[in-house]
Amino acid sequence: MTRRAAPVALACITSAALVLAGCAGPDPDTAASPSGSAGAGASVVATTTIWGDITRQIMECAGAGEVTVLVPVGADPHDYSPSSQDVAAMVGADLLVVNGLGLGEALGAGIESATQDGATVVDVAPRLDPIPFGDEGEDHAEEGEDHAEEGEDHGHSGEDPHVWLDVTRAATASVLIGAELAELTGNAAFAQCGEDLQTELTTLDGEVAVTLATVPDDRRILVTDHDAFGYFAKAYDYTVAGTVIPGGSTLAEPSSAELAELTATVKDASVSAIFANTADPQTLTESLAAEVGDVEVVELYVGSLGGPGSGAETYQGMMAANAQLISDALRG
Repeated sequence: MTRRAAPVALACITSAALVLAGCAGPDPDTAASPSGSAGAGASVVATTTIWGDITRQIMECAGAGEVTVLVPVGADPHDYSPSSQDVAAMVGADLLVVNGLGLGEALGAGIESATQDGATVVDVAPRLDPIPFGDEGEDHAEEGEDHAEEGEDHGHSGEDPHVWLDVTRAATASVLIGAELAELTGNAAFAQCGEDLQTELTTLDGEVAVTLATVPDDRRILVTDHDAFGYFAKAYDYTVAGTVIPGGSTLAEPSSAELAELTATVKDASVSAIFANTADPQTLTESLAAEVGDVEVVELYVGSLGGPGSGAETYQGMMAANAQLISDALRG
């Protein structure tokens, strides 16, 4: 029998999940530069909810400005098509925070136009030591090349764009974003707040690792809807046994032979859960689960934060929620 589990509110998993500790923000009257705060003197746009939330936390800590997020909560950044308003926001931005490495391919024209109009673009993923698809920290050179080719076929470069699923990389990104905001506005508070957020996310990384370490070594096996968990597996000592959709995008379609091979893999590995994405329809994942038999479908927050009441409304909450969901599903 196939069982299905949806994400639940996890508001009390960790104090770091919902509060930006130690970052009340300086007095804007003394910290702002002559050019003004980010709100008064700069337009800041982020493409995804993940980078939008990290940017928002830095700006709130500094007590200055707001960020516009293009891809809404619950939407898949892989196939998001920007509206005319989105394009106008990008073209009018002073600072544009984007993931890069092929994620949100349809946003490319707007990003290029914004660059030509003088916007500063923070291309986050290429600056966070990206890995090839299929690289989970072992000797998978040939496998990585194969997945790189798949990624190119489905709108990705050969490097995996899902860097945010490793909290330490997100922590590094907070410093990069804070520094860019400081340089853009002349307000050093942004750089300090980026560093403060890095410290908080480093603590969160340890808490996520502790939660995931409760799963026995032989049960740390992930089967996911698409190839998004390479960084996660490498960071937290898990193995990705297979993906329902080939490649690193949600836009491809598996062949019957690929599904049959994955079904056999799941059965052989005695996998107890298949992990889906809250932002995508789960028809294929549920079909695989039904074919395998006694396996649970568990939804994770992969490309988007959660909505109100989910416990995943912030990046910290999202990663704490995912860790708890995975741990609960795989401990048996």
